[in-house]
Parts: sequence; structure tokens; C-alpha cells
Amino acid sequence: MKKSVLLKHIGKRIKDIRVAKGLSQVDLVGRIEGKIDTTNISRIESGRTNPTIFTLYRIAEALEVQLSEITGFQETKED
Repeated sequence: MKKSVLLKHIGKRIKDIRVAKGLSQVDLVGRIEGKIDTTNISRIESGRTNPTIFTLYRIAEALEVQLSEITGFQETKED
């Protein structure tokens, strides 16, 4: 899978989940600890930036979903 296709897929999943939960980008940013703003969220959702795995993890936590729901990849629990 091309990088651009993957980034758009992940961004669309984030946006779809956010909208389904009735959250705005501002609401989502308010749930995320750390330095992220609506510009970052917009770029991620549109596939224009490559977020770190830690950023994706924080977004998943803020959306109250598993990281795999955003990426499509299964995660394993670490002891």
C-alpha cells in the first residue's frame, strides 16, 4: 500500500469515528494531552501529514477506541 493511501485511510477513519461520536476537532484536541492543535488534526484527517505512532495512540485514547480501529492493524498487549 502506498504511503499516501495509508495516510488518507487512517485520516478518514479518525474523522469518521470523531464525527460518529459527535465531536468537533476542537473537542478532540481538548481530550488529547500534549501539543496537538486543530491544524494538526485537520492535516491528519486529510492525510496531509504523517503522524507518529504515539500521536495516533493518543488520538485513539481520546476517541475511546483501540488503535487498531484507526489503523486497521491488530495490536497486542504488552505485559
